[in-house]
Amino acid sequence: MKPQWFETFFQGVAVEFWIRAIPPTVTFQEAGFLEQALEISPGAKLLDVPCGHGRHAIELARRGYRVTGVDLSRDALQRARDAATGLNPIWKLGDMRDLSGLDLPPGEFDAAYCFGNSFGYLNDAGVAAFLTALARVLKPGGRLAIDTGVAAESILPALLAKRWHRFDDIVVLSEARYVAEASRLDIDYTFIHEGSVETRPTSSYVFTADELGRMLGGAGFEVTAMNGGLSGEPYQLASPRLVIIARRGG
Repeated sequence: MKPQWFETFFQGVAVEFWIRAIPPTVTFQEAGFLEQALEISPGAKLLDVPCGHGRHAIELARRGYRVTGVDLSRDALQRARDAATGLNPIWKLGDMRDLSGLDLPPGEFDAAYCFGNSFGYLNDAGVAAFLTALARVLKPGGRLAIDTGVAAESILPALLAKRWHRFDDIVVLSEARYVAEASRLDIDYTFIHEGSVETRPTSSYVFTADELGRMLGGAGFEVTAMNGGLSGEPYQLASPRLVIIARRGG
C-alpha cells in the first residue's frame, strides 16, 4: 500500500490534542447512543475501528461489553492501555484498510462502529475494502454505526479556510483547502506546544450521503438510518455530522 499521511500523523502532540479536545461528557453521550442504535446488551462483542486512544471502547467496556479496538497509532493505543486499568478491552495494532491479518474470525462481532474523523481518510477503494472487511467479521444481522463530519452536505456549505483551536497549552491552527477535482479536503494542522511549532498535512475524501449509502449496499449492508446527530434528527444540508446506522444482511 502507498504510504498515507495518517500512518504517521497520530503521535505525540497530535494524540494529546485529540484527547484534550473531546470532554468525557461527549464520550458518555456517544456510548449511550451506540448502545441504543446498535441494539446491543452487555456481554455483546463489539469492534471499534479505528479506536484512537480508546475513549469509546473503554466506556463501553465499563458498561459490560467485550470490546476489541483496532488502531494504526502505537501512541494512541498506549494511551488506551494506560487508561483502561482494571478493564479488559483487546487492543490490536492494525490498519482499518486491511483487517485480514488481525485474527478477527468471520462473524465474530455482534456490532461495530467507526466514530470520529477517520472514515473520511479513505478513498473509494479504501471505503469498499473497509466495509467489506466489516461485513466479514460481523454476524448476520449485526449492526454498524459510522460517524463522519466530512460528508459533502456537512462540510462544504460551511467550510472555513482557517480555524484556531486551544486546549490548555496546546494551540492549533487548521488551514483547509477543498480540491474539487478530487472531492478531497486537505487540511494542514500547525501545532504550537512548549515552544515547538510543527505543521502536519492531512486529507479527507468527501462523499455525499447517497454515495455512502450505495457503498454500504455494495458491501452487503442495509442502511436503516441517516441522522444529523445523536438525537434522531434527519440528515440534511449543513447538518454538522452524518451518523449512519446499517445492518449486515445474510
